[in-house]
Amino acid sequence: MVRHFACPCLVRRPRAGRNGDSPRPARPNRDRVVAWLRDRRQWARGRAVPRIAALIIAGVFGYLPPATGATDTLTIGITQFPSTFHPAINLMAAKQYILAMTLRPVTDYGHDWKLRCFLCAELPTIENGLAEPTELADGGTGVAVTYRLHPDATWGDGTPVTSADVVFTWETALREGTGFAAREEYARILKIDVIDAKTFTLHVDRLTYTYNAFGGAILPAHLEAAPAAEPAEYRNRTLYDTQPTEPGLWYGPYRITEVVSGSHVVLEPNPTWYGPEPAFGRIVVRVIENTAALRANLLSGSIDYVSGQVGFNTDEALAFERDGEGAFNVSFVPSLVYEHVDFNLDSLYFGDRRVRQALMYAIDREALVDALFGGKQQVAHSLMHPLAPGFDPDVRTYAYDPAHAGQLLDEAGWRPGPDGIRVSAEGERLSFPLMTTAGSRVRELVQQVLQAQFRDVGVEALIRNQPARVFFGETVSHRTNPGLNMYAFLSTPEGVPVEMLRSDRIPAEDNGFSGQNFPGYRSDRMDELLDTLELELDPGRRDAMWSELQRMYAEDLPAMPLYFRVEPYVVPVWLSGIRPTGHQVPATMWIEEWRAVE
Repeated sequence: MVRHFACPCLVRRPRAGRNGDSPRPARPNRDRVVAWLRDRRQWARGRAVPRIAALIIAGVFGYLPPATGATDTLTIGITQFPSTFHPAINLMAAKQYILAMTLRPVTDYGHDWKLRCFLCAELPTIENGLAEPTELADGGTGVAVTYRLHPDATWGDGTPVTSADVVFTWETALREGTGFAAREEYARILKIDVIDAKTFTLHVDRLTYTYNAFGGAILPAHLEAAPAAEPAEYRNRTLYDTQPTEPGLWYGPYRITEVVSGSHVVLEPNPTWYGPEPAFGRIVVRVIENTAALRANLLSGSIDYVSGQVGFNTDEALAFERDGEGAFNVSFVPSLVYEHVDFNLDSLYFGDRRVRQALMYAIDREALVDALFGGKQQVAHSLMHPLAPGFDPDVRTYAYDPAHAGQLLDEAGWRPGPDGIRVSAEGERLSFPLMTTAGSRVRELVQQVLQAQFRDVGVEALIRNQPARVFFGETVSHRTNPGLNMYAFLSTPEGVPVEMLRSDRIPAEDNGFSGQNFPGYRSDRMDELLDTLELELDPGRRDAMWSELQRMYAEDLPAMPLYFRVEPYVVPVWLSGIRPTGHQVPATMWIEEWRAVE
């Protein structure tokens, strides 16, 4: 789930033809699509903004006091409210953005895309002796990695963060039904040796090239042991959701002091924080799901700043760049945020790969990028960004070709019906929901274009959107939509997508809906490749494996790649210290560096 400043966005155009072996088909309707998109944007902006501004003045969007004049308060706008505040359940970007102010991982990636310590005192390596390859009973090679927690790390209630918390977190993750999203990462730990209150050794069942990464959350054993006693009920009983203002849940620069579901979260400095003192005495994170309303609130001063990761879309940032009159610094940061549309491979519509490929040929992604994002976004052809290590530029691409889309649908047994919508031999219509998070104007425009272009090849997509906390908390994580889900994944610079692609990571009732293989993708070869890839320590051989993974993804299409997002940062000129990373670690991980300047 991760990205950089003043760096131009890479734009790679598809090669000729479907497989690079034939001329690219003509696109006579490209100009029409682009013009239609632009007209829709202007129409929406012209109708929505005045109406929304009037509602803001009337106080409809919340009762919190305006940010203007509150010198000790920073009010941040985001577009989604977390479905949970538990750090290990349902890994949602909006939640990660907030929790980065309240917690710190043991290790994670920094601005230079290299692994570093956050909660540990020194990054363990084989070279410094804190990591050591070990021989396993089955003859394989594991690794023992020793971490020393920061000596002053303390929960907000004064209880020290200790090795016992690490052991408790590991044991809780392994209990069936607790719902940890990345349970497999904990399952690889064979045992934990507690050396002292602040030092522990992980004995891991394999030696991977990221052997010293330990980014999982640490939970407070003294508070969460009771809720975790019944694993099947843990998701409903965790204090992170029943009592999120409990100080002992947090050990970062800030702690949560108020939560109003769907509206806002208030954070205040944590007196037990061991790092540099944060500058703001109060941070208010306001949730405004409609991005036009978000813009109006920023212009009116009701909020100070909009998150670069769960805030504005690129087109809105372009408007600020054009019309901001020097009040904002605008930048576009290339990122590993992968916007895509998941197929449900267990539904009757998408089990045939030809149907999935047909829908790829049916859409004009270049027109979308040009019209909605001023060409700043990168069209995606697989799940790996061109900036990521291991990227292969020669994977299969899908140029816009509705005629070939129709041919593939014919071959798959979906023939045009009397109303133009295709039907199967059994009379089943090729009609399904197309869902995403409600309130994102750009995503809604993308949906409308997909809907129209699917219709051109005889496919009916029914737009059914939900608030983010419902969409991610239920629909996506429980795989209840038989159709398409549009959202984004964030990733680390060379993170192996085990959770997203391995067959045993499909969320289901019998595994407590753990895992993030939401499409339900199953491939023995992909499973083998994922297992082998992370064990390969030689970068050259690893690149060859990455290439095969990308080729399989582009052929099998568990999801429709749309584009890689740039993160648009619209920062008021008086706010300093915000440094984007370009990957899954949000800028709020360094919230203690943010300052108001004259």
